[in-house]
Amino acid sequence: MFLLTIAVAGTSTRPRTFRQKKKGTQGIIEIENPNLVKPKNLKARDVDVEKTTELSRREREEIEKHRAHERYMRLQEQGKTDQSKKDLERLALIRQQRAEAAKKRDEEKA
Repeated sequence: MFLLTIAVAGTSTRPRTFRQKKKGTQGIIEIENPNLVKPKNLKARDVDVEKTTELSRREREEIEKHRAHERYMRLQEQGKTDQSKKDLERLALIRQQRAEAAKKRDEEKA
């Protein structure tokens, strides 16, 4: 009796470990690269929730811009800005003209 084993591609039984072999003197000499940023892995229990982070200049400017826009829109709604005052004057003038036109039409009908 013959035992026939068929190897299917990608079904190897040995564990796959991919290690790059260090070439030359890399394995002997350990060089510490000061520019290499190592990832900081923090566990959930080690995270300081009370700590506040500094905002970058761009983030601060974006927040200030957003707040200034909100403040302007609030003043606009209250009618305190120059533009809103002009708009309200124009609106009052238009309403007055329409009222006069309506009155004139009513007189013509009668």
